[in-house]
Order: sequence, then C-alpha cells, then structure tokens
Amino acid sequence: MITPEFLDEIEAFATARKRRISSIFQGEQVAQTVGEGLTFKDYRPYAPGDDTRLIDWKVYARTDDLFIKQYEAERNLTVHVLLDESASMAFGEGETNKYEYGAKLGLGFAYLTAAEGNDFRFAAFGETAERLDSGRSNRGTVLELIELLNERTPTSSTDFVRSFEEYAATIHTKSLVLVASDCLTDPATFGEALDALADHHLVVAGVLTPDEWDPPAAGDTRFEDVESPQQLRTYFGSRLRERYRERLTDHVTAVADECQDRGAAYVPVDTGDGFFESFTRVWTE
Repeated sequence: MITPEFLDEIEAFATARKRRISSIFQGEQVAQTVGEGLTFKDYRPYAPGDDTRLIDWKVYARTDDLFIKQYEAERNLTVHVLLDESASMAFGEGETNKYEYGAKLGLGFAYLTAAEGNDFRFAAFGETAERLDSGRSNRGTVLELIELLNERTPTSSTDFVRSFEEYAATIHTKSLVLVASDCLTDPATFGEALDALADHHLVVAGVLTPDEWDPPAAGDTRFEDVESPQQLRTYFGSRLRERYRERLTDHVTAVADECQDRGAAYVPVDTGDGFFESFTRVWTE
C-alpha cells in the first residue's frame, strides 16, 4: 500500500538533493525551431520575404548589411512513466513487492517533475499501454495516481513491442521516458520494443526482488509460471541454484546490453534495498 505521506518523503528527498530535472537535457528541451521565442539564438543574413520586424537595425547601422535575429522557442520537458502491469510484477511480499516498488519510482519521477514546473504522463502497460493520469501535472494528480495504483493489480501478460509502439505514437516532443519493469522477457524482444522509444532520453529501471536473486526454495520444489499455466517440478539443490543465478545474471546483462545499444540507461533495482537508495540511482541517470 502506497500512502500519501510518500510524497512528503519525496519532497524531503528533493530538498536534500537540490537537483533540477531540466539539467538532464542541458538544452535539448529547447526546440530548434526559429521564430518569436524567449531565447536569442543567432543572426543570419536577411532574405526577401523575411519578417522585417526581426531585422537588427543596430547591426545594420554598423555594417550596412541586413541581419535577421533568430530565436529558439522554448518547450517544457515532459516526463513519461511506463509501469509494467504484467502478472510477474505482483511478486514480492510487503515492501519488496515489485509492482509497488516500481510504482513508487514512477510516482517519485512524476512528483518531482511537476515540482520543477514540467509536465508528466503516467501509463501502465501489459498487453497494451493505458494512460492513467488526468492530464494535469500537479500534486493533486499524483495523489489521484496513488489511490488508483493501490486499487490496481498486475495480472496481465505483456506485449512489450505493441505497448511501447502504441505509446510512442502519443509522444510528440523529445522527452524523458522511465520504464519500470522486471524485464522478464526475451532480451532481443525487449530491445525491439525499445526501438520505438529510442529517440528519447530513456531510463529503464529493472526491478527484481531478493527472492528472485536467491530463491528460498530448497529440495523437491514445484515452480509455477505466473503468466501461463506452466509448472515445473524439480529438485532445487545447490547445483541447480547456481545455474539459476548464472542464467538470471546473463539475462539481466543481455537486457542491459540491449538498452546500451539504443543509448538507454539500464539501472538494476533490488526491491530489498532502501527505496531512496534505488530512487537516487534511477533519478540521477
């Protein structure tokens, strides 16, 4: 359960960190279109048909040449949060629950984005992407999201490619996109899905629980796939445990490589770690 007091903790975190989200782009949120804007960009020679109001007459007085002032039209940065609602995200007890942990990462991004005067969008995805925010980027909307997310349960299967492609079609300017997911899919498929978002500043928080890294099972064990009817009964001894850890490590490495190939930041998140320890690592990417 996520409580409204969580936002007070996020605000205290922001006060301590004093980091502005706009620094992520360092100018990328300024559109490269020229016109009546807020920020002077450069001069260029006057050409017939140009707006004469943009002529710098002081420069003309000094040079006898006509030059046009160019401006950059400023845009606010928009942050998009994509939260995985596949059934596997329901794994984990209490504070180690992946869905709740991932939701809090996204809510933290949304709240701090609004505090900076920028816009956020919040969506959940499974077989498709579903936008959850009301369109207003303020504390009230984040509180509404907390209430909504507390009522939702991750139960769907996941189509990363379809979800990301559909959602990417709704993004119209260079943005920051946070994906909070356990990324438990074929790494190549995940990479294909990321292609739809590769034009943006992309951060992937790979959320896994301590029990996934070190399963408490031992001896004769039955494993169940939460997203299909498949079951596996086996003897889970030390040798198989080691093989499991190696395969999970290889999987995470492969997902990170797919992210790196597309210029995305992959941040491994262990839900057994303190939340703000994890949030700091994701926030500063």
